[in-house]
Amino acid sequence: MAQAWIQRAFAPLKANLPRWLSDPIRSLATALLTPLMFSWRSGHFRSSFARAAVTRRGAPLPWYTYPAIDLLKHRSYAGRSVLEFGAGQSTLWWAERAARVVAFEGDADWHARLVARRPTNVELHLVTMADAEACAAAVRAGLAAAPAARFDVVVIDGLWRYAMIAIAAEVVAPDGVIICDNAERYGFREGFLDRGFQRVDLFGYAPGCVLPSCTSVYFRAGAFLFDPAHPLPEPTEDQD
Repeated sequence: MAQAWIQRAFAPLKANLPRWLSDPIRSLATALLTPLMFSWRSGHFRSSFARAAVTRRGAPLPWYTYPAIDLLKHRSYAGRSVLEFGAGQSTLWWAERAARVVAFEGDADWHARLVARRPTNVELHLVTMADAEACAAAVRAGLAAAPAARFDVVVIDGLWRYAMIAIAAEVVAPDGVIICDNAERYGFREGFLDRGFQRVDLFGYAPGCVLPSCTSVYFRAGAFLFDPAHPLPEPTEDQD
């Protein structure tokens, strides 16, 4: 692992240089290497040039904060269903993990690009973005035709986000979760008040983004994502 390699590289400096010299060298190397290693290992570097959320090997990632991705990637979604308000790289990422993904997208060009790459377990719907009311009505119409009454994971990461809150609260399973990206905006906190949800805020950097943001997870007691039986994961080299 990278940590072991770094420790071996610094061992001769520590052994052969006086502490007044080795300590500043180590501190400078730590200050410079840490952000570079994070950017490379997480895929942030590649995402910046690809202008898409990807791992360092080019695999799709959700455009959530890295702390949120780290939480989500260590859970099992076998047999579970996912609903997305706003499709994209995350749709492909969820499709690899969940049994079924239903995604609503408001951009016709992006919808067409996703259709060409859509896995067989993804249902992709194009909806109007004329205004919040029309968008919500189109989403409700699409959901009325969907076989699943409840979804284990609901993601609000596009469309008219505030208008999606009420729909998400209606269709999420009792032990499911609602993931809200860019949760520091769009009125998520106010929209979920008095709906009986708890909240975890996951602040940090997102793929290819220069400023930190927040991905929030809303849930009720007994949510599968926070089952204490989940083992504590070991640190990994990247987001694959």
